[in-house]
Amino acid sequence: MSVPEGRFRVEATDGRARAGTLTLRNGDVPTPCFMPVGTQGTVKSLTPEDLRGAGARILLGNTYHLYLRPGEEVIDAAGGLGPFMHWDGPILTDSGGFQVFSLARINRVDDEGATFQSHIDGSRHLLTPERAVEIQAVLGSDIMMALDECPPGGADRATARSALERTLQWLERCRRRHAELRADPVSRAGLLFPIFQGASFPDLRRESLARTLALGDWSGIAIGGLSVGEPKDVTLEILDACEPDLPRDRPRYLMGVGYPGDVVEAIRRGVDMFDCVAPTRNGRNGTAFTSEGRLNVKRADLARDFGPLDPECECECCRNYSRAYLRHLFVADELLGLRLLSLHNVAFLVRLTQEARAAILAGEFETWADGRRERSRSRATRLDRRTGPNTEEA
Repeated sequence: MSVPEGRFRVEATDGRARAGTLTLRNGDVPTPCFMPVGTQGTVKSLTPEDLRGAGARILLGNTYHLYLRPGEEVIDAAGGLGPFMHWDGPILTDSGGFQVFSLARINRVDDEGATFQSHIDGSRHLLTPERAVEIQAVLGSDIMMALDECPPGGADRATARSALERTLQWLERCRRRHAELRADPVSRAGLLFPIFQGASFPDLRRESLARTLALGDWSGIAIGGLSVGEPKDVTLEILDACEPDLPRDRPRYLMGVGYPGDVVEAIRRGVDMFDCVAPTRNGRNGTAFTSEGRLNVKRADLARDFGPLDPECECECCRNYSRAYLRHLFVADELLGLRLLSLHNVAFLVRLTQEARAAILAGEFETWADGRRERSRSRATRLDRRTGPNTEEA
């Protein structure tokens, strides 16, 4: 008997950490999981085969970028984003709201939507809640995100309240349009996840969450507006405040978080799903995530280090190439270096969530998480004493 789309089964818990399986239209996703970010229909420098080899089970695309280029008509003609980019697994798409507020030249934001100028050619567009859902349905996303207003890090209470109210108004419109599309047999509309806001105010967060849950029987829920500039201890405080009110039987997605230590601490607080551009962005800049912390491969002392990038990693990069070779690639401005380090960092994050899952299933998560944090700190300290401050806790 087939498992219904959207089913989330929690298989084990250890403290607040959870191990589960989310069933989607294009495959099952074991959690906790990290979703590599393919903003424009590609994870920079990596093929879908690379990502499968790294263990990725679900990718993230972005409505704003794909709407502007190549355009929904092109992707529609290709049969959806998956066939267009040669990925046969699940895809989650962001609504585009964050990019509208961070990249575009915004002319007006009101209850109708956001009127903006494209960062590509200056053309004017109106992104409404309905359009965000419609575009994602064309993309054929397994998980579609509701349009939200994301306040900046450090937003004052009035700004946070305004974004909260508008996000809830937009969510109701997203919900109605999504229901219409799901009733259409030719629509590719997937599941819809809401996003709750509230900035750095625990009481606003709890209010936003309660009102969001009251609007529908959601298949999952996203925690938005964190990791946007607020201190890390504030992020953890908000997660601690909200966790008791989050549904036990729905996946929880923390948007835009992807540094290893942050992922571990969020899993500790009951988060299931993560995405971030950090692995590939750091990789392109010469920084690797390793079991010893973050490592700058352009360091001069690596010129004759013929050991693997990370002795504990079995990715293609670590199996086949030395630190000395990787340093050479970056010093020589060779594109292969960017690709290999991006691949390693993605594999590192995917494996990290897999290890967390295994520890939860074994009832050993707290021991694993504490041990990983202490080991990373102690190794980074030893390296700092020997070579200077060239690594930092991952």
